[in-house]
Amino acid sequence: QVQLVESGGGLVQPGESLRLSCAASGRIFSINNMGWYRQAPGKEREVVATITSGGNTVYADSVKGRFTIDRDNVKNTVYLQMNSLKLEDTAVYYCNADKIIFPNARGYPTAKYESWGQGTQVTVSS
Repeated sequence: QVQLVESGGGLVQPGESLRLSCAASGRIFSINNMGWYRQAPGKEREVVATITSGGNTVYADSVKGRFTIDRDNVKNTVYLQMNSLKLEDTAVYYCNADKIIFPNARGYPTAKYESWGQGTQVTVSS
């Protein structure tokens, strides 16, 4: 079973940094686009940053210049380096993979669409 497992959240003060990781577990052939999303209390989930399998990135305006997304295609892991954190960055952060190709029980490529991690809490507080 292919799953996304996040780590790296925590409690920090404004201006500090955190690095989130999201690893896809199980046997995997490839992963298409990956991304980080967040949901603050009382708000809808919003995109933070996305990255293609080739490394092209897109960022939300609110995090440009502060956050960096990157990925390791060998480890099937996506990262989010968050610098200069602000109070408004407080949220549950989720990673996403829009298409994961993995072997089925017979070894043939099978696609799993829109996989989500369980979420990791990031709290920025003074």
